[in-house]
Amino acid sequence: MDDEALLLVIAVAATALVALVLGAALRGRLATRARRRQQNFFGLPDNSECLLVVGRDTTADGAVARNDVLALLELAAVIRNSGATAQLISGETAQQGFGERTEFCLGGPVANRRSAAHLSSLLPGVLVNTDAEGPDRWALHIGSERYRLDPGVAEYVLLARLTAGEGDRPVFLACGQRSVTNQAATRYLARHHTRLARKHGSSGTFCLLLKVVNSQAYGADVVELVADVTKAATTRPPGLTTSKEL
Repeated sequence: MDDEALLLVIAVAATALVALVLGAALRGRLATRARRRQQNFFGLPDNSECLLVVGRDTTADGAVARNDVLALLELAAVIRNSGATAQLISGETAQQGFGERTEFCLGGPVANRRSAAHLSSLLPGVLVNTDAEGPDRWALHIGSERYRLDPGVAEYVLLARLTAGEGDRPVFLACGQRSVTNQAATRYLARHHTRLARKHGSSGTFCLLLKVVNSQAYGADVVELVADVTKAATTRPPGLTTSKEL
């Protein structure tokens, strides 16, 4: 190999090495920026602590529903990737304010008293029918609209990011008609948080209505966004003084 060929090989190798190093640096920078955006959206800076508030299974004394356990696993991955830690508490025993730590609250108001409190304080435009029987059992009333439960076929869940209280850390609420919808909502949140932050802002408030389709066949995997109901859910209906909550 003559000198010119050798110099050409060295130049190509050097160029490839520089490109490799720059590519790795760029990927690292993009990963860092993505992680920082995730931390900002969830209110989970490095070494922070958040709350996981879970309800009880209404069909078993003191137990946590299987789908709520799976929902907690979805959230655990988000928390771990943000460099934060979590404290798991029951919605039956939670007696503290909000805003100082990020909170993830799972379940409807019957299973989770904390959810009932958040609905009353932060989403006054939402009512949940408590009838155990009849066509309107567990129906969600949001503003002037009503969303009925069709078990295993069409089931609804509210996914909300809310800010209030003394601090600026958000409350994430997954309030569904069945536990499978809570899992679906947390999975939706984990998968689409980048798009949600882009649309609503890293510190924005939103309340989305999701529909879980054919859970008897697909579980929590098939989810449709029905509507952004933020305005209706956060507006107290005129003349409303009491609510019939789960």
